[in-house]
Amino acid sequence: MILSSIEALGFRNLKGSLTCDAGLNILYGDNGQGKTNWLEAIYILGATKSFRTNHLDETINHNETTAILRAEIYQGTVRKELQAQIEKSAKAFYVNGKRESLVRYLGNLDVFAFTNDELEIVRGEPAERRRFLDRGIAVTRPAYIQTLNSYNRVLKQKVALLKSAQESEDFKNFVPLIEPWNEQLIDLGSEIHKSRTEYVEKLSRTLNPALFGKETLSIRYKSSLESHGALDNYAALFRSRLEARMTNEISLGYSLVGPHRDDLEISLDGREASRFGSSGQQRSALLILVLAQVSLYNEVFDDYPIFLLDDIDAELDLGRIRTVLNHLSGKTQTFISTSKRSITGWFTGPTAFRLIESGRATEVSPDQLGLTDPLSPSMTSDLVEGNPEEERSAVELNEVDPHQAPF
Repeated sequence: MILSSIEALGFRNLKGSLTCDAGLNILYGDNGQGKTNWLEAIYILGATKSFRTNHLDETINHNETTAILRAEIYQGTVRKELQAQIEKSAKAFYVNGKRESLVRYLGNLDVFAFTNDELEIVRGEPAERRRFLDRGIAVTRPAYIQTLNSYNRVLKQKVALLKSAQESEDFKNFVPLIEPWNEQLIDLGSEIHKSRTEYVEKLSRTLNPALFGKETLSIRYKSSLESHGALDNYAALFRSRLEARMTNEISLGYSLVGPHRDDLEISLDGREASRFGSSGQQRSALLILVLAQVSLYNEVFDDYPIFLLDDIDAELDLGRIRTVLNHLSGKTQTFISTSKRSITGWFTGPTAFRLIESGRATEVSPDQLGLTDPLSPSMTSDLVEGNPEEERSAVELNEVDPHQAPF
């Protein structure tokens, strides 16, 4: 799967098009010029969502009413044209000029991303980790989206009834009305639980748990029902808990039972990463998870997705950058953004450079960027400056201090 080019019209501050190399693509430019906007555009064309906002209409340039993204991609020798049309109250996606449903569109351009916002997967609320799992499952099995949407729709209907029951003089009159919705939640929730559990098991087998240091990463799907009985008959356990919590749910006005309350447990040497992991350890944990998703994708499709790394020098030290790119080399088409001129001089092998100015991408050569010697003191100081958490990067340019912590 290769992205050949992408064009943007009315999307944030972007202008014109971006041509892409099959290997490593570096987007360089000052802050606020549009580097992340280009990565976001690629992500939207692949995932139909943004990694920066839940409201796609926010990506429309303030002078426009519509944003259009177009891309040329190749799957083997098969060429396709993709298009995303974003309006204030609607969005539409097209393949070769034909509008497609979300389920039929997804899978044409699969994208995984590492961004600052994605760190919430490790350090944020359980909902972020559930979304991480659901996105991963949907990439390999787009029909899963229908199950999720159906579950959320049923849950919304049930919550509306719970609130009505809460406000009524006799809540018992609502119990027969709520029970049919519970039965639908049991069917759909059982499928979600099965899908997530299987995905986490596969992800766990695929990940490289000590890719960046001595701490070992482990993950486990944590069902909210696991302390109440055996999960091998999930539907029966789900039903019994719904029956037991009916009164409590009506009293509170929201649903207390189901996979919408589950979590992904992420641990480093058995300790919860969100609570006990340093910022560097949390970054490493997320990278290991995302790279595992890439590897799992390859197992399923015998192909590789697009990989995006936003603001790479702000989020990662040079050691991690080197490890990640070595891991991806020869596998994925990769796009990274950076605002530090000197960091671009470190990369070796086939690399395409794009200078981003005022939203426009211009192809440039390393000589035009005036790159420094990748081992020069100026590059070392540039990489470390403004990122005190990652002080080990300067050491790793020459040799690793054996007495220094791995993160």
